[in-house]
Amino acid sequence: MEKATVLISTAVALLTITACAGTDHGNTSASREPRRCFWPSDVRNFRAVNATTVNIRAGRDVYRLDLLGSCPNINWNERMGLMTTGSSTICVGSGLGTSVVTRGTAGRGQQRCPVQTITALTPEEVAALPGRERP
Repeated sequence: MEKATVLISTAVALLTITACAGTDHGNTSASREPRRCFWPSDVRNFRAVNATTVNIRAGRDVYRLDLLGSCPNINWNERMGLMTTGSSTICVGSGLGTSVVTRGTAGRGQQRCPVQTITALTPEEVAALPGRERP
């Protein structure tokens, strides 16, 4: 009888472990995607959506950069660069260590605007962008 109880307990434990392994636990599909990275030199075009959001094209992909705060006059600049510290590539996720670099207000010097998050846009999201926001 003891052997049957041990076998039943083991079977229940295995079923519980198997059931938990298949549970999503609230993870989104974005958390299961591989990291997508690009080199700053891959950036070919940009469009400022507003003072806190910039869309860029790096190779064939489009990314949304959400800035940490307002970046004055970014939507009037014709040039923009990306600067990164700590790594030579820029990856989807936290923008920690990445800054948008543009001409300062009234053409004085440079302004650096820290990036808060970097999001890779899907082809459907890119197609849905208004023309003035599409890099």
